[in-house]
Parts: sequence; C-alpha cells; structure tokens
Amino acid sequence: MMSLLLLIAAISLAIWVYMLVARGGFWLARERDDRGPSALADGFAQGFAWPDVVAVIPARNEAESIGQTVDSLLRQDYAGRLRVIVIDDQSDDATADLARAAADALVAADRLDVLQGAPLPSGWTGKLWAVRQGIARACEGASPPAFLLLTDADIAHAPDNVRRLVTRAVADDRVLVSLMAKLRCDALFERALIPAFVLFFQMLYPFAWINRRDHPLAGAAGGCMLVRRDALEAAGGIESIRGEIIDDCALGARMKAQGAIWLGLTERAVSVRPYDNLGEIRKMVARTAYAQLKYSPWLLLGTILSLLLTFVAPPLLTVFAHGAARAAGALAWLAMSIAYQPMLRFYGRAPWWGPMLPCVAVLYTVFTFDSALQHWRGRGGMWKGRAQAKR
Repeated sequence: MMSLLLLIAAISLAIWVYMLVARGGFWLARERDDRGPSALADGFAQGFAWPDVVAVIPARNEAESIGQTVDSLLRQDYAGRLRVIVIDDQSDDATADLARAAADALVAADRLDVLQGAPLPSGWTGKLWAVRQGIARACEGASPPAFLLLTDADIAHAPDNVRRLVTRAVADDRVLVSLMAKLRCDALFERALIPAFVLFFQMLYPFAWINRRDHPLAGAAGGCMLVRRDALEAAGGIESIRGEIIDDCALGARMKAQGAIWLGLTERAVSVRPYDNLGEIRKMVARTAYAQLKYSPWLLLGTILSLLLTFVAPPLLTVFAHGAARAAGALAWLAMSIAYQPMLRFYGRAPWWGPMLPCVAVLYTVFTFDSALQHWRGRGGMWKGRAQAKR
C-alpha cells in the first residue's frame, strides 16, 4: 500500500514540476496586451493610414448587455473607419431595439447595422451562422474592411482597445489577435471559480506557445478576436469551422496556418455577463468540455483520472499518507498553490485561494462529466435554447 501511495505521490509531483518548468510558463500570466515592444504600446507614427475595421456581434437574447457592448465600440478612439454590425439571431427580447438605442444615444446610427438573422441551416452552430451573415454584410461593396473584429454581445471594450488590437496586428504582422476577455469576478461563486477557469484554459493552451511563430499550438478566445479579412478568406472563411462548438480555438488553428497569431490576457475587454451562481458556471463549462475531449468516453475517463491525480491526490496524500509519500504530496500541493498565484493576483483575489485549488478542480471535474452526460442526453453544446453538439 505504501509503495502505491509513494508511486502516486511521485507522479503527482512530477506532473507539477513539468507544469512549472516546461509547460510554456502558462501559470505566469505574462502574455498580456499591455506588454511587449514599446511600438505596440503607443501605436504608429503620425500619418499612418489606419485600416477599416468592422465589428461583428452575434446576439441572441442579449438585452442585458448588448447596449453596453455597442456603446463601447462606437466610443472607440480609433482614427480609421469603424463600423458595427449586430446580427439579431432570432431573439425574443429587445436585443435589436437596445442595440439601436445605444447608437442613437451617441448620434452614431450611421455606423451601426442591425441585421435580422436568417433561420439556422443544418450543419452550423447558431453563433457561427450569425457571424457568417455579419461578415457577408461587412464585405458587401467594392471596399471590404481590412480587419474584422469578432466579439461577443457581452463584452465591453475600453476606448483604446480597437486601436491597440490593430496596432499589434499590423506592427507585429499577426493575422489574428485575440484577447481573453476578463470575466466578471464579483459574486461568491465567481470569486471561487472564475480565476481557475482561466488558469485551466491556459494550462490546455499555453499562450506563449500559441504566440510563437515556430510552435504548432493554436488557440484563441472568442470574446474578442481581430482577424485579417484576406487571411480569413484564404483559410476558408467561417464556413470552414461551421459546426465547431469550440469555435474560437478552431478558428485559431485555421488562422495560424495562414500566419502568426497572438493571444493574451487583457483588462481592455471585459465580460459583463454574470456567473453569480453555481449553475451558470456549470453551464459555461458543460457547453464545451466534452467537445474538447472529442466526444470520447475514453478521453473523458482519462481526463477525470488525470484531474484527480493532478489536483486531488496531493492534498489527500498530505493529510493521510506518511513519510516520503506525504512529503511528495505536500510539495505537489505547494507547487499548484504557487502556480495559481499570478492568476489570483490578476483577478484581485487573496493568496489563500491557492491551496483551495483542489476543491475547485473537483467541481470542474464534475462539470466535465456533466458535459458528457448532457451530450448523451442529446443536449450537448446547449446555448440559448439550442443543443448544438455533434451527435
């Protein structure tokens, strides 16, 4: 028994040593939009011809946030031409009216288009079908925009966000610049679970690897993605990922085949969507977790076992084991607590949340299994009343 515990402890500790030293420094949270060459911080020299940008916002029953999102985009400090297209994806609330009202309040109705979305065709997810219609409208005419800003209906943008996105794309020659929007972290369950959600995403997709031109890993964050239009067309357009549930990372992979991409943390794009109860966070995770595992029961089983070995075994060994197994478990627990600290600081959380990461990981393990359960019940990829996962 002791030899088995020692083996488990050794594996857990080895996992965390690898995480800290060889996983692209994901836990350091260094890839941020306010860091990099000074040229990217201040924009270009006077006289630069800023390219046209069209922001495309798919919106289905987003009355609570669409006005704030449209307002933040129409207030951008951007010297080039910037238009906003909202695709009202068959909402049954006041989404379209509130989007127009936000533009009217700024006397900017001429820079906003609100489209009534067409019925969802087979083979498409709802969001991507809405995005496709928005891009088609954006590219009408003889002078399509150089860049498309694909953003969600719950994202509020700082006034300089578009300018900085375009600056990085042009000055650093990136075909895709994506920001991990800062999620709301006010309510109890948000404070407990949201920082870990971002940490786990970075664990799967280390931003530093994504941003390297010579590394094959690709990814993106769907809340805020600036894409070069011609590169998107060369990649096959949105049609090429029409059925993907994890559409942002799928798009990142398509775009990296066309050129360099960049993904980072930000405080310039902020999600205003509340996740103030456990059920909302569960739904957020369950919508995509099983798709991430390619709908494989074997990958699900392996993932659950890996999560238990990585996050749950160390504190249990620390409390219940003895000798070398306890020491190795304690070191692994300390390592994961240290790895959590930069993300906790980014979200303004206290350091003592670090040792609580195993409890959070247990909840995310349950959410992952629930994702598979929803898929088996025919409710996979559920969003706004639509089950969109592949069967």
